[in-house]
Amino acid sequence: MRFKNRAEAGRLLAVALAEYRGDEIVILALPRGGVVLGYEIAKSLHAPLDLVITRKIGYPGNEECAVAAVAEDGHMICDSFGISHIDQEWLNLQAEREMAEAGRRRQVYLKGREPLPVAGKVAIIVDDGVATGLTILLAIMELKHRNPKKIVVAVPVSSASAAERIRADADEMVVLEVPQNFLAVGEHYEQFPQLDDEDVIRLMRLAEGMQE
Repeated sequence: MRFKNRAEAGRLLAVALAEYRGDEIVILALPRGGVVLGYEIAKSLHAPLDLVITRKIGYPGNEECAVAAVAEDGHMICDSFGISHIDQEWLNLQAEREMAEAGRRRQVYLKGREPLPVAGKVAIIVDDGVATGLTILLAIMELKHRNPKKIVVAVPVSSASAAERIRADADEMVVLEVPQNFLAVGEHYEQFPQLDDEDVIRLMRLAEGMQE
């Protein structure tokens, strides 16, 4: 399956998540790419949209492949094999840099707004695709501390190895495509442009307006 763009993928995921319409749910998108899908799902399911911000740390010389992921509060998970080949001082510096970027994004995108409460609700984590799964696995870990009733991960495409790990940690995973020969998330889209801060700000404002 190949998606035209992130918006189409979000609408297809909304159909797959239709059983949650009417429940107490919160859509939590990973910025930037996941926000496009999160907005489409929130609009379809009449749900609030928030962000869960975890940042990938790529291998030296191959930033697209994650060796670790770090959250705003400093929690970090690592690829157990890859981390054995990484200098710890370098990793600490990268973690500090990505934590700062996560904090910057929350301030710019949400203007310091407190995270929406998820306790006792269905928390649906959304991204535009999964390669290693580290950022979503960390997002699951972060959300578990906030006591949701259920954690659902919704993505259009995932590698088989990441899907296996996510299914073990989340209560449910909704994924439209798990290709045998996964190369990269962008390969499964006809249009996969880079997004900037203004794209996220615009969508978050539109989503907030839907709740007024």
